[in-house]
Amino acid sequence: CPALPRTEFADVTAEMYPLGTKLYYECDSGYDRRAGKSAKIQCQRIQQVASWDNKAFECIDKKILLSTAPTMELEFTQKPEKNRQNPTPQQRENLSEFDQKDFCGPPRTIPHASLRMSKKYYVGQVLHFKCQSGYDKRPPTSGTRVCKKEGGKIIWTALDMRCTNDS
Repeated sequence: CPALPRTEFADVTAEMYPLGTKLYYECDSGYDRRAGKSAKIQCQRIQQVASWDNKAFECIDKKILLSTAPTMELEFTQKPEKNRQNPTPQQRENLSEFDQKDFCGPPRTIPHASLRMSKKYYVGQVLHFKCQSGYDKRPPTSGTRVCKKEGGKIIWTALDMRCTNDS
């Protein structure tokens, strides 16, 4: 897809990702990535199903890294993943021209980490935009853009929202 046009004062999220999408984990402030663990994950076809390559990424408290005290293993429970083969009707409508088995759902959450999207998006990617708090003066305050192939060109659909702080 072409470079995503900048949308001021808006947050961008996605619920599904096409094959090939790369995302990166970033440790929260005060935490560092465990040595030898890659921050990159990629949506791939694994045993005929689109899913994230499952890497053992981990963020460790910097205080523990600097300490000489023994470390202890912490167990975190993961919420069960939604069934990816039956997206909600809205998602199904957005993906009607694409094969749904070629999309990954949201990747697993990692304690003390957030996800950063890469700058590369693939045909079929749906991005959700929402005005940041304090910048929603002119409705609509949320919308979507879709990367699609139209007339032989790959384009982003128009976004029918504008976030402003009126200054």
